[in-house]
Amino acid sequence: MNILITGGAGYVGNELVFELLKDPSVGEIIIYDNLSRNNFNLFLDRRCEQKKVRFIMGELLDTQKLRQVLRKVDVVYHLAAKVSTPLASENAHLFEQINHWGTAELVYAVEDSPVKKFVYLSTTSVYGASEEMVGIDTPPDPKTFYGSSKLRGEEHVERLTGKMDAWIIRSGNVYGYSPGVRFDAVINRFMFEANFIGRIQITGNGKQQRAFVHVDKLVNMLANLLHSDLQSGTYNFSEHNLSIEYIANIIREIYPSLDMIFVNQHLVMREIKVLADQRIMPLLTKPPVSFKEELMRFKEKFSFSS
Repeated sequence: MNILITGGAGYVGNELVFELLKDPSVGEIIIYDNLSRNNFNLFLDRRCEQKKVRFIMGELLDTQKLRQVLRKVDVVYHLAAKVSTPLASENAHLFEQINHWGTAELVYAVEDSPVKKFVYLSTTSVYGASEEMVGIDTPPDPKTFYGSSKLRGEEHVERLTGKMDAWIIRSGNVYGYSPGVRFDAVINRFMFEANFIGRIQITGNGKQQRAFVHVDKLVNMLANLLHSDLQSGTYNFSEHNLSIEYIANIIREIYPSLDMIFVNQHLVMREIKVLADQRIMPLLTKPPVSFKEELMRFKEKFSFSS
């Protein structure tokens, strides 16, 4: 079984490569990435099997290259995206170009290929913001260019339903250690600042809740889709609904001398709480780990402290 991972050098893609390498049915993993985030850690990781992993530098809008790459591919994991937290409401054209039209080009190419399974990593940002818990039946109402562009991408992927196994996975905010970790994501940023600066900054009153999922849990579920009989469709995947204040307090338990600074504490920030999608949870086979334990393991990955 040959697998293509777009954005395979990124935060999630990096770990998905190694999760898939554990599967003896996987013949070759092709990483298709433009390295726009300067994600070079993957290329120095000794876990890579040279005979099984191949890298192709390319753009989603390069239709000719995509069609060539897909000629001998059985499964596509489409992770490549413009993700610019916390600047998800800036540069609308770039979000549309990559997340919307880039996905469209990939889907067009996949339709004329031997691909049998397609996985699109979307986001719970398509729901926008709500004081009420949202679920898979909640109508999307994105509030950012990022959320809107990912929703447009979903519409293209929906065309594949009926032609092959095609899953749209709306993931919560990803956190946790990976060699390709993104430190612009809130939990990861807090951990970095707590470890090396000794101070974190919270905007608003900190009561706002968001949906989160650990990167290890996400790639575990994605890899298990390979041999799943899960019906094609759209699914939510998140692990926790946590307030920023709660996250900060757990981090302070790990770093007792941590300073917490509130900026514009009178503001009530937008939030999004996502109901667990029980249809997909059986694909999560990693043993349960507490949120605090996950962060303590993250701390152990730092080379040193301030």
